[in-house]
Amino acid sequence: MKMYILVKGEIDLGHAMLACAHGTLMCYLKFKDREIMSDYINPNLPNFKKCICKVNEKEFEKAKTYEDYVVVTESALNGAETALVFCPRQEWSKFFSFLRLYK
Repeated sequence: MKMYILVKGEIDLGHAMLACAHGTLMCYLKFKDREIMSDYINPNLPNFKKCICKVNEKEFEKAKTYEDYVVVTESALNGAETALVFCPRQEWSKFFSFLRLYK
């Protein structure tokens, strides 16, 4: 089970880190009542994986066509969308496997 965090490539590292931190909490709060989230955060199961990817604008917009995510915005960047964080799941569309890891 894995949570995908997609960060826009043009966002500076500091704001990217904030987007990841805020986004994971936002995602948990939005989906906390789902069984999949309970399983994801269960300390007795090895499910707490995250995949952080750096995406371009086209990939960011394409990702919005998939379900169950939160949009992270940054007030210091005039409310710009900085990241998408997807509810954890077992299986992902092939689209996600082609995204670049954030390094």
